[in-house]
Amino acid sequence: MTPDQREKEQSVAALVAPDIQELLETDAAAVAVETEELHPADLADIGELLPPALLPRFLTALPAGRAATVLEYLDEERRTEVLEAMDPEEAAALLARMTPDERTDALEELDDETADEILDELPESARRETERLLEYAPDTAGGLMTTEFVSVDETATVEAALGAVRGMARAGRREAMGTVYTVDTRGVLTGVLSLRELLAAPEGTRLAEVAWTEVVTVPATADREEVAQLTSDYDLVAVPVVDGDRRLLGVVTVDDVIDVIQEEQTEDVQKFGGLAALEDPYLQSSVAELMRKRLPWLLVLFIGQMFTAAAMAYFQSEIDAATVLALFIPLVISSGGNSGSQATSLIIRALALQELGMRDWLRVMRRELLIGLLLGAILGLVGLSRVVLWQWMGFYPFGDHYVRLAATIGTTVVGVVLFGTLTGAMLPFVLKKAGFDPASASAPLVATLVDVTGVVLYFTVSLLLLRGTLL
Repeated sequence: MTPDQREKEQSVAALVAPDIQELLETDAAAVAVETEELHPADLADIGELLPPALLPRFLTALPAGRAATVLEYLDEERRTEVLEAMDPEEAAALLARMTPDERTDALEELDDETADEILDELPESARRETERLLEYAPDTAGGLMTTEFVSVDETATVEAALGAVRGMARAGRREAMGTVYTVDTRGVLTGVLSLRELLAAPEGTRLAEVAWTEVVTVPATADREEVAQLTSDYDLVAVPVVDGDRRLLGVVTVDDVIDVIQEEQTEDVQKFGGLAALEDPYLQSSVAELMRKRLPWLLVLFIGQMFTAAAMAYFQSEIDAATVLALFIPLVISSGGNSGSQATSLIIRALALQELGMRDWLRVMRRELLIGLLLGAILGLVGLSRVVLWQWMGFYPFGDHYVRLAATIGTTVVGVVLFGTLTGAMLPFVLKKAGFDPASASAPLVATLVDVTGVVLYFTVSLLLLRGTLL
């Protein structure tokens, strides 16, 4: 859904919410009928606009299965609030109708005491299933998977498999109904086929004869980024999760993978902006939380800029002797910072998409060395031309030594851009080798590192080329 579509849906929810609120206060029984044609996601938008005290009443006014689906679409914070406001029995009745993975996520968001109380009220089968899923870390394949999938014995015929699929579908929701997995008597995954392939298979055929045996799987302990990468690489709608003996444990569906991709990209963007990643959406994060995430990086960058100030103080006598040099400090520094930010953005994204590996660092360095020289030469020529043109046009009289000044600017820009490009390209590799997230090589960090070098290089070249003239 595009932002415009989302905004439109939210505006519709804003129009309907007052009517729903009035019904809840006057005739709650009519809510189910009045909202039966609305999608659960739209009902969740309406619920989020209701006063917090009315949200539990809104859910209980809906049919139980529909209310559970609406609960899955609710904002995490509002979902936590409504579950904590309900009696454990009421909350358990709703959670029992949610998909296993969503039920687990909802319980993980609650405090331990409330979660345990609700867990105790779940039906025995749902409780055992949920407890098993809660054993896995939330950011692993086991934490993402659902146990609602279709698996059939590999020795079964096509007709028997279709009967099993129909029976499972009629028994309740199954998230991964489009894919059928074949297993042996020990539950070991042996094959996979789509529902379309199952329907097209000749009658009387055994599943072992038509199922694909090369099945892409992930262990339950696999990181969620690995799951997302496999889904993208193989165009999967579901990824089977197996244990060490390849027994089928669950399935990660593509909708959960999309959520993972969104969360990972959000985290990387926040890190790249020079702050620690937020656990909650912006408006749900407290001021204290936002301060805690942003202040450490700002302090690191601030201290880094102190070295830039120290470098300028070291060359203060040169600045006093030739104040014209101060005019070009922003130009020189920004050139290095901008080129470094470009390089680090490209490399971080390439590493995230696995277009590059650690073994490619030397190839990257060679490419960026050439690119840095070419970019630096072009920008240096522009900087050199600026000095010459200003002199000829009389905008700023640099004196008889303007040629040397122009050469100083051009040479420095080449060096700074080259250094910035190499630093930005290599820093993500260094961080990944050290065990850190390459996204921590943020644009502000690269710019700060290059600033100090730019100042030192600028005045060093100035001393070499301008000694005896302006200096």
